[in-house]
Amino acid sequence: MTYQRDEKVTREHLAKDAYLYVRQSTLRQVHENTESTERQYALRQRAVALGWPDERIHVIDSDLGRSAAGAADREGFHRLVADVGMGRAGIVMGLEVSRLARRCSDWHHLLEICALTGTLILDEDGLYDPRLFNDRLVLGLKGTMSEAELYVIRSRLRGGLLNKARRGELPVRLPVGFVYDADGKVLLDPDVQVQQSIRLLFETFRRTGAAHATVKAFRQEGLKFPKRVHEGPRAGELMWQPLTESRIAQILHNPSYAGAFCYGRRQLRPGADGRPRIVTMPEDQWFVLIPDAHAAYISWEEYQRVQQQLADNASAQTARRAYVPREGPALLQGLAVCGVCGTHMSVRYHVRHGHVRVTYLCRGMSNATALPACQNIPGHTIDEAIGRLLLEVMTPAALELALAVQREVEQRFEETDSLRRKEVERVRYEAECARHRYMKVDPDNRLVADTLEAQWNEKLRLLREAENDYSRRREDDRMILDKEKQERILTLARDFPALWRDPSLPHRERKRMVALLLQDVTLIKDEEIKIDVRFKGGAVRRLTAPRTLPGWEVWRTPLEVRETINGLLSDNTQGEIAAILNGRGFRSGQGRTFDGRRVGAIQREYGMKTRRSRLRDAGWITMPDIAALLGISRTTLRKRRRCGILRLECCKLNDSGQFMYRRPDGAHAQAAATGTPCAEEV
Repeated sequence: MTYQRDEKVTREHLAKDAYLYVRQSTLRQVHENTESTERQYALRQRAVALGWPDERIHVIDSDLGRSAAGAADREGFHRLVADVGMGRAGIVMGLEVSRLARRCSDWHHLLEICALTGTLILDEDGLYDPRLFNDRLVLGLKGTMSEAELYVIRSRLRGGLLNKARRGELPVRLPVGFVYDADGKVLLDPDVQVQQSIRLLFETFRRTGAAHATVKAFRQEGLKFPKRVHEGPRAGELMWQPLTESRIAQILHNPSYAGAFCYGRRQLRPGADGRPRIVTMPEDQWFVLIPDAHAAYISWEEYQRVQQQLADNASAQTARRAYVPREGPALLQGLAVCGVCGTHMSVRYHVRHGHVRVTYLCRGMSNATALPACQNIPGHTIDEAIGRLLLEVMTPAALELALAVQREVEQRFEETDSLRRKEVERVRYEAECARHRYMKVDPDNRLVADTLEAQWNEKLRLLREAENDYSRRREDDRMILDKEKQERILTLARDFPALWRDPSLPHRERKRMVALLLQDVTLIKDEEIKIDVRFKGGAVRRLTAPRTLPGWEVWRTPLEVRETINGLLSDNTQGEIAAILNGRGFRSGQGRTFDGRRVGAIQREYGMKTRRSRLRDAGWITMPDIAALLGISRTTLRKRRRCGILRLECCKLNDSGQFMYRRPDGAHAQAAATGTPCAEEV
């Protein structure tokens, strides 16, 4: 075939390289539709006929098997756009527009770059110059038609899928626990161990109320969960693996376990980078939802309760805090409501004197507006008040509650034991299969016989381990449910207060009992703590609890001690007062005995009048005051006092040996001043 050189091709175009872009949408097309690929490679001859030498024609075929719906994952297309933008391309060749792009945004972007750099575009129909209006118009229409063609194809394919989905007949990948029969009907997995494992999972979640607690329960019991392999050489096989949180989330959110057929639960949405993202849609935006379409493990009502429980457990809940009983001792965790701002209060734990203390904290709007915390209430008095209320309410139903707990524990152990027994049976079956394979092999073919014998021995080893583990765990369960402990449960059942106060009762179980009865508890911190308890049925009870004093107030000296010290200061020193207080059995705010220094500190802290001031008010003066009154020096005064010329009535001022004296009268004062004995003394 010969081609004539088009007048649109100039020496400027020929000075640059030619680029041939080759692409097929899928790998299946690459292997089966070989004619299309050959036609694309044949465009190389068109470039040669237009004047480009063979060595300057670049073939870009790295995008074979990739769709043109988006340019995000097409490295070859990115390379083509980059070379065109750098001005290296004189012509770009493609069999048709859909080979280059199926989106108008990608197509027009390429046209803009080609127009700026003067690059020609060639397809099977002709040669185009994007700088010319007519050529640009034709290319734009081809891009629009290519995008419309993609939309029509997708609509046809999707319409067929949706039509079958609306009837519930669309084959979908079934989760573990379901299989298709010969007629395409969905049935429960005939493996009894698989069925019991799934039912135990939902039962454990119903009991614990949290996915993490369910995984923890499976791990503690040493149970594994089934998984169906869908891809690879082991496709269709059933594997047993430890349960994980991501796995249990998939199961709990899947409506198939409630017997419902759904389509459109996850949909593709384009991201900011052009790549599609899988988005989980809310239930009201699913394309198809048909309840009771096939056999189920749980009812649709229970599935709705599971979704509500998961939503309450999510940390993104703002309208109401999630309430899942945890290990901490806070009895009102998740139920305490601030009576000031109405938001749910959080729990803080701290250790004081070796004991874990609870504090209910409401930050209100402090996180958003930097305001101080709304309320900070110590929780031990509140929990004690709630406990007394529950004992009052629950005493008539104590026997029934405890017996129900015992039946639940026994049922739980029976279900777990059945699963362990099925695990042993499965391992025994695998060992028996390995034995049959070994027995069927030709004994002379030692290469195969040795391998099969090793596999049989390995299965026997696994069987022994499974049987030993089953026996050990069964013995542990028997120890848990022995007669002595059953009698203890029945004894506690007759005395619910003892059951409630039993130190071995986990905090989680105690809080679960609270959650069954109470809707919420509103707290207000005032002169005393006001507690408004709202029960599930709507009844309300008002309680009060004493306000816990802060540390400085707890350690404050008692009022009686302060009054006693104030009354004794007029006639006693600080040391004498300390002896009197200790003799009467008084103690300081910190529980310590008294000494003179502590009495002095209390006197100064509470602003009591000093003993010196009290004695001065009563007319007592010091020795320097007497010397100044008589007009003599203190040395002379001491000499005349030793000689007996001056006699003074003294009073002990403090424990350091200091005294205060009565003011001398006229005769004694004159005698002391003149140095002659008083007439009375003579």
